Amino acid sequence: MPQVLKKEVEEAVKKGGYATKSEFVRDLMRLWKEEQLLQELRESQTQIARGRGKVLRSLKDLR
Repeated sequence: MPQVLKKEVEEAVKKGGYATKSEFVRDLMRLWKEEQLLQELRESQTQIARGRGKVLRSLKDLR
């Protein structure tokens, strides 16, 4: 990791936002994953709006 980013992480920990550097990274990973899921949802909404969505009649249709 570049030194500039390391300093940013250390500053966030010092300011009390995070207990450890690991906690900072875990939170960052959760936010990244959340953004991925939101992008998938937006894409699904776009497909549905275009009439390309799939209607699920039961949980078996998820397969």
